[in-house]
Amino acid sequence: MPQSIPGSGTTDMTETNFLLAEFCRNRLALIGAVIIGIIVLCAIFAPLIAPFDPAEQNLRERLQTPSIQHPFGTDDLGRDIFSRVVFGSRISLSIGICVVGITALFGTILGLLSGYGGRAIDEVIMRFVDIMLAFPSIILALIIAGLLGPGVVNVIIALSLTQWPAYTRLVRGMTLSMKEKEFVEAARALGASDTYILRKHILLNASNPIIVLATMDIAQTIIFAAALSFLGLGIQPPTPEWGSMLKAGIPYLRSATYITFFPGILLMLTVLAFNFIGDGIRDTLDPHTKEMTLVK
Repeated sequence: MPQSIPGSGTTDMTETNFLLAEFCRNRLALIGAVIIGIIVLCAIFAPLIAPFDPAEQNLRERLQTPSIQHPFGTDDLGRDIFSRVVFGSRISLSIGICVVGITALFGTILGLLSGYGGRAIDEVIMRFVDIMLAFPSIILALIIAGLLGPGVVNVIIALSLTQWPAYTRLVRGMTLSMKEKEFVEAARALGASDTYILRKHILLNASNPIIVLATMDIAQTIIFAAALSFLGLGIQPPTPEWGSMLKAGIPYLRSATYITFFPGILLMLTVLAFNFIGDGIRDTLDPHTKEMTLVK
């Protein structure tokens, strides 16, 4: 497999094409990419795809089974489930991407500071990370969401405040292992600043595991966001969101299973697809880590 020169930051087109070909050879990863691609397109073009307003109520058509007019049926208020599932993909993907973007950035910065800043800074940051990891992140998210109240922004804040420690530990370990490498020592001897070394050498070479973790973290974040909504601490009706749709369908599990089935199956497929993509990216970028499991 072609390799970039350590610390050079160069990746030629040949290597890019090779990595893309390797990724496409992974059938599960390719299936995951197709599924996510379809869901993303549905989220972008939701107003064109959804046949009804997701918040439109029609009590005369409540609890209708799937049909040509309503492919996924209608809920207890007569709202079209297909339209709500399509618009719900916007909420779930937006939360997942926003939370992972925030946590990856914040956790990466702290990880670089911890691994490169010296023993005192490392001790302070890592003790705080240990405290955060002593509690299940979903429990902390529930507490924070309960204090802040329901809403999309509050869900993003609650999940962002609890998801960053994994990135900090990962980047810290990568920084500690690379800051004594020959190419870093050479850059330091040539007068390169610490900021330049962190940005151009250490962070660039640590980007692969960060990308893998972020991809898989989107799946976990979507699950957590749905869990908060399911428990009444996340997105509130009538806003279409998969977790709140699952909660709304609980009283009708026996008589109208389709109310929970369709948002549940979309949630499952999305999470599986992101996990497949994450595994595919990991195996493509570093074949030696196929046996490695990312523990969060």
